[in-house]
Amino acid sequence: MNENVMTIREMCDLFEVTPRTLRFYEAKELLFPIREGQKRLFTRSDRARLKLILRGKRFGFSLEEIRQLLDLYDADPDHVTQLTRAHDIAQERLADMERQHTELTEAITDLKHQLDRGAARLADLRIRDAAA
Repeated sequence: MNENVMTIREMCDLFEVTPRTLRFYEAKELLFPIREGQKRLFTRSDRARLKLILRGKRFGFSLEEIRQLLDLYDADPDHVTQLTRAHDIAQERLADMERQHTELTEAITDLKHQLDRGAARLADLRIRDAAA
């Protein structure tokens, strides 16, 4: 295949996504493959956009946030606005993730404590049952 365009199968293999994922992003107007009948051909621009979409999803950005960043990328040749907005969104997301991390760490510690107490109580009950 021409190195400038890729088929849906080649995109799936390269990015480890399903055809359904690519069609979903196309339906959400985040990707714009060339259509030749039923065939979709993805350009370098589509590959760059998909890379940004997948990175944004991995970081927990919403599709709307990703759309805004992609729109800014297309509108701003110097990418200053896009980078500024991406930085702001990433800072907000990092703060959310750090809060979640703290809450999860506390929950894990509490659960371990409860498991230890439960195991000790269960051991006491087994000893009583054995003695009876």
